[in-house]
This record gives sequence, C-alpha cells and structure tokens, in this order.
Amino acid sequence: MEYFKPASLDEAVELIDQYGDEARVLAGGTDIIVNLRDKTLKCRYLVDIKQIPAMQELQYSDDTGLTIGGAVTINQLMQAQPVIDHYPILVQAGRSLANNLVRNRATFMGNLCNASPAADMAPAALVLGAAVIAVSKTGTRRIPLAEFFSGVKKNVLKKDEIALKIEIPPPGGKGIYLKKSRIKGHDLSQVGVAGYLSNSGQLRLALGAVAPVPLLVRGLGEVRDGDLQQEERVTAIVNRVREQVNPISDQRASREYRLAMVAYLVRQVLEFLGKGD
Repeated sequence: MEYFKPASLDEAVELIDQYGDEARVLAGGTDIIVNLRDKTLKCRYLVDIKQIPAMQELQYSDDTGLTIGGAVTINQLMQAQPVIDHYPILVQAGRSLANNLVRNRATFMGNLCNASPAADMAPAALVLGAAVIAVSKTGTRRIPLAEFFSGVKKNVLKKDEIALKIEIPPPGGKGIYLKKSRIKGHDLSQVGVAGYLSNSGQLRLALGAVAPVPLLVRGLGEVRDGDLQQEERVTAIVNRVREQVNPISDQRASREYRLAMVAYLVRQVLEFLGKGD
C-alpha cells in the first residue's frame, strides 16, 4: 500500500481521480485503520487529508450557519464555542460517541461517511438539515444528508469524489439527542433518537440503529403550541415513527426491545421539545 499526504485539496482530488476505487481517504482513521488491519477493506493507496487547510475549516455565521471541514474531529467540534452556543444537540451526540481518546481522532465527516446505521452524529445532523459538500475534478456538488446514505455502511459519494465539508443551516429552534446503549460509557447505540423543533413549528425526528441507514422520519409536519403536551398528538407521532423504522435483532438488542425503546425515547424527546423555554 502507498501512503500519500497531500498539502492541498487540488493534489488530493488528483490522487483520488487517478486511483479511483483502489484509493481511500484517511481523516481520523478510527474506522479505516481497523478495517485495513482486519483485512475487511482492500486499499492500495491511502490519501491522508488531515493537513489540508480546507479540511480543518470550522466556521460559523449567523447568516450562513455552520461549516465543518472533513478533518475536524468530534472533540474539536464539541469544544467550539459557536457549536456549544447554537448547536448543543451536536455536543450531546458527540459526547455519546465512544470515549475522549477516540473523539480526539474520529471526525464528524468520517462518522457520516462510514454510514453505520448506528452512527451517533447522523441523527443529530439529519434533524439540523445538514448537507455534505463533495468535490472532484469536475467541480463540487451539495448532497442533502437525508439523501447521502445508500445502505449499510454505504453512501452516495462517487469514486472520484472527496467529502470536503458539512454545511448546517443557521439555528432557529431547539433540539435534543438521546441514546440507549447496553452499558454506560463506550458502547454502540441500541437506539438513538434526535429531535428538533423549529421556531416556526416544524418538527423533525431522526433515528439510528433502527433501519439499514440513519433514518429521517417523513411526514411529521408542523406542530402548534401545546400539541406536544397532548397525549393523542404524541401517540400519533410515535405511531408514525414506528411505521417507518425496521430494526433487526442482533447481539446488542432484539427487534422487540428496539421497538419499545423507539416509543420510549421518542416520547422523551417530544416531552423536552414541548416544554417552554
């Protein structure tokens, strides 16, 4: 295997374009290095993007929102004051991911590109309306995160594209991320639920570990003041969520347990969102 450490985005794009399916991008490495060691991933060319300035971008504007470069780590994200102030749901999700040592290496973009159904950052990013900006020799394209995941550990990036950055719109509401795992501390999610209620009343819910991909619930619409304090309305929302999830049984939880936890966590999320400030 050959290792490259390009100093510019143009150089990285050229390498990925040249080597295509035989190349892999290295950012945090918390997944790809393990997969290479276990020989579950084949790679002839490893392209390390950590030193590219554009990949380290972490900027916030009241007008355009939050921009997160492809090599920004989870801890960098969690410790950024604009994220703490305006996107606390990302801090909650980041805190639930692995442990502090792993978060020093793992990147936000890597957690999304790895496309695990149980990715902790994905539900929070989905309810915030995030998009991935991909770059190739032919230009850039914007991929809404709701259209980014294509299957278990699969995404829609083309073989000549690099995930450059994540864009999240300006804040305008409140959100929360809740996760259930087998043990306290470092463990994968049994069920993760993110919720966001915009100032205009738009409700968004997203879940992890309950479908082949991180799932943004469809058809929730708007809620009015007091809706989330009415049992009939809450039950209807829970039922809508349960119609769209399709959890499996595995070593972490049974399908039945996951369905029960979906209902419980969604209710907890709705209770939080329904409270006045």
